[in-house]
Amino acid sequence: MRHRRRAALPPLPQRDGIDPVRVRMPVGGGWATVRDHLVARLAPGAEVIDAMLLHGAFVTDDGRPVAPDAPYVPGASVWFHRERRPETPVPFPLRVVHRDEHIVVVDKPHFLATTPRGSHVTETALVRLRRELGISTLSAAHRLDRLTAGLVLFTVRPEERGAYQTLFRDRQVHKEYTAIAPYDPGLTLPRTVCSRIEKERGVVAAREVPGEANAVSRVELLEHRAELGRYRLLPHTGRTHQLRVHMNALGLPILGDPFFPELTGPVADDDFRRPLQLLARTLAFTDPVTGHAHRFTSGRELTAWTAYERWQGAHEADEAPSAVANGAS
Repeated sequence: MRHRRRAALPPLPQRDGIDPVRVRMPVGGGWATVRDHLVARLAPGAEVIDAMLLHGAFVTDDGRPVAPDAPYVPGASVWFHRERRPETPVPFPLRVVHRDEHIVVVDKPHFLATTPRGSHVTETALVRLRRELGISTLSAAHRLDRLTAGLVLFTVRPEERGAYQTLFRDRQVHKEYTAIAPYDPGLTLPRTVCSRIEKERGVVAAREVPGEANAVSRVELLEHRAELGRYRLLPHTGRTHQLRVHMNALGLPILGDPFFPELTGPVADDDFRRPLQLLARTLAFTDPVTGHAHRFTSGRELTAWTAYERWQGAHEADEAPSAVANGAS
């Protein structure tokens, strides 16, 4: 039985639900001081790093401030809080569908990232929930893309997080997605799509490449009208952009996808028009802590199916969300 190595406890407290950042010093690094490494590794630049060091913003694992001339120690770590930058509020609700002493399950809207990453820190499901529920230990057991709406599982107790993450790693969670995409009467469905998908660092979209399959998805047509279809997607693996890649490979790119069939450029953070028509509708699993059988269903609907003209003609940034939860707007 494999045991997970216990994560180091941060020497700095959270700020408004946001964890401090840990920077590990690589083994074999050629820097003379910690300052030299931080300047080379972090984006703010030498003047900002020097000011932060002067004010004790960087600390060691035991909470002591890092001196400006502290020598570089391979394998050591320093911690700090990133500067808070203004973020565009995501004006759609995050609805809690289940909460107990072990887990929290939420119905996430489009455009809200699951966890802090890149330029999205405050406007994330994790930080919102920590603030709204007052649970500083809350962590995500898995992630949804920022553009995908639907169900996300969070854990309450750090010592139990690994058990829930293992469910996803070992494919013991039943996941169903709904997508709106073109309808092709010549395509035989249902079918299972198998391919190899790779996501390269620095490249925004994943892609299919030759080699042994590492991504498997089942695609089913639920219903269609004219040139539009509503599909049930069952991912058996969890590669980045897997469902979007597989639907595009079938000639059925999901409506509102800025990556497939072609990259249309980054979507501005304040542009809430034509969201990706992909919804994580169902999560089902046996709770590894309590033994209870859980099955959760999203209360959202995809606007391209329920009100296509509104989705297609959306021009205002304050347009109602594409997935409406129990009448909330």
